[in-house]
Amino acid sequence: MASHAVATQHKQGLSNGMLGFILFLASEVMFFGGLFAAYFIARADANEWPPEYLLTPEQIASGVKLEVEFWLPFIATILLVTSSVTIQAAVFSIQRGNRSGLIRWTFISIVLGLVFLVMQMYDYSQLHFGVGDTIYGTTFYTLTGFHGLHVAGGVVFMGIILARSLAGQFTAANHEAVEACSFYWHFVDVVWIALFTTLYIIP
Repeated sequence: MASHAVATQHKQGLSNGMLGFILFLASEVMFFGGLFAAYFIARADANEWPPEYLLTPEQIASGVKLEVEFWLPFIATILLVTSSVTIQAAVFSIQRGNRSGLIRWTFISIVLGLVFLVMQMYDYSQLHFGVGDTIYGTTFYTLTGFHGLHVAGGVVFMGIILARSLAGQFTAANHEAVEACSFYWHFVDVVWIALFTTLYIIP
């Protein structure tokens, strides 16, 4: 009977909760895929990119420039990629039953996520165009803004994981929520790498 129960447990594979979470991530992939598609369609329809020719005389007179800063988002990208490493270190720690490692690496990941958000807000404050300044401004702020909201959601998710970790709710045998959190954070990082490449590197 005991061996049958163990065999049944191994056959179960993914839990319903994890399967549902993976489906949620799949829907998020489609959501961002739609945003990227809108961006590239707008870019393909423009005579030049960024479309400076679409600026009105009033916008030009007010100092609107369709230019982005590179180095600040680049540093923010490094921090976000680093946070993906640290959250995975948190997963590895709890897989070995190391709760203190889980707490430490999760906390570091939260700090890195918060620093990324602060840097993004500062970067916004330095830009010389707004969401209504041509299709470029609209797509830029839509893509980066929605990603920023997802980063904020990921920070909250990690905060919940940290609180549960401090309460001793995770063990080497029971840490599915930690893995789900890492999956979400890796997704957020991959999306940002695609965004950074699209908005800041590709001319």
